[in-house]
Amino acid sequence: MPFDPAVIRASFAVVERRADQLTKFFYAHLFTNNPGVEELFPARLAEQRDRLFAALTQLVVRLEEPEKLTGYLAALGRDHRKFQAAPEHYPAVGASLIAALKHFSGHYWTPEIEKAWIEAFTVISQAMIDAAAAVPDSVPRWWNAEVVDRRRATPDLAVLTLRPDRPYPYTSGQYLTVCSDRRPQVWRPYSLACAPRPDNTLELHVRRVPEGQVSTALVNDVRLGESVRLGPPLGEAVLAPDSDRPLLMVAAGTGWAPVKALLEQLAQDGGRPTTVFVAARGDEDQYDLEAVHAMVKEHAWLHAVLAAPERGASRSEAARLLREGLREYGDCSGHDIHLSGPPDLVPTLGAQLLEQGAEPERLRHDPATPTFNRSRPLTPAEWFLEERDVPWINRTELG
Repeated sequence: MPFDPAVIRASFAVVERRADQLTKFFYAHLFTNNPGVEELFPARLAEQRDRLFAALTQLVVRLEEPEKLTGYLAALGRDHRKFQAAPEHYPAVGASLIAALKHFSGHYWTPEIEKAWIEAFTVISQAMIDAAAAVPDSVPRWWNAEVVDRRRATPDLAVLTLRPDRPYPYTSGQYLTVCSDRRPQVWRPYSLACAPRPDNTLELHVRRVPEGQVSTALVNDVRLGESVRLGPPLGEAVLAPDSDRPLLMVAAGTGWAPVKALLEQLAQDGGRPTTVFVAARGDEDQYDLEAVHAMVKEHAWLHAVLAAPERGASRSEAARLLREGLREYGDCSGHDIHLSGPPDLVPTLGAQLLEQGAEPERLRHDPATPTFNRSRPLTPAEWFLEERDVPWINRTELG
């Protein structure tokens, strides 16, 4: 590696607390110095700025893990084809990124730091360019998909069935990004809620979030027969290949979607001992209970524990009772473990499961975004030790 990841990490910690100002500066610099590039971005940039910094954080994390960085950059490069990103765009992005970092680093910025960032971005951009170029011409930049079914599961949640215009190759446990013409150039990630189907249809569970552009359109506005765009499949929280280890899963809220896909895949593969905690903010949020009951009834290898809050329970009490439920589960050694749900899920529960014998390399989840205001990298165990409240309570066992 031509650059020192520690230099990158330390300099990134200097600007981390000014993320919003830094990303505003970045986009202003990019658009001012590169006429025409602005057309590739959504009109409203507030959420895009947050996502840019989150992606940058993920890259800085992986700089210290070259074996993980390679796969991440390859997936990122393939995914960026949907933005119509071309090789000539990368130098412009790099120049604006370094200009923003330099501006907000102040006197902390040095020639050594600038050299490290230039070298790091050169490696990152070339890996993404190479990955995009390696995609066969037969693979589309995006898929057009028709909305063939739409069910309002709760006032703020819709279950959508989509039919892509061509086969959509993915693995259970992955997610995709969605864009609607109602919100041009705005892409949002959603987990696939089904194993691959013979009819090529896909299921998504979409919860409307406050001021969410795409989620509001998908829950409130999109109609049957309408088309949306799908980016390529992403994510590595899939079943461990060739594993016969018992499974423990926690699915919170719409985190049930990828877990449902994994359970369907397990059923197709013959099943193995599996316990899943299905957690939600309240009984009304356990929106797919019919499917949970049906799966438990059909598959003897599956045991489900439903977790929902009592009226008036606090978030901290809910978190405590869920942790007690998992503690009652006992020894987690020799298990494959999947955590899916809000960002707080992994750091809240991961440390406890490690204490119960779980092996870090067998714990799978969507990427977590740690902070960098520290003198050294976080170990996996330390990532999990950041205590936060989780809104779950009361266990009801099925099967």
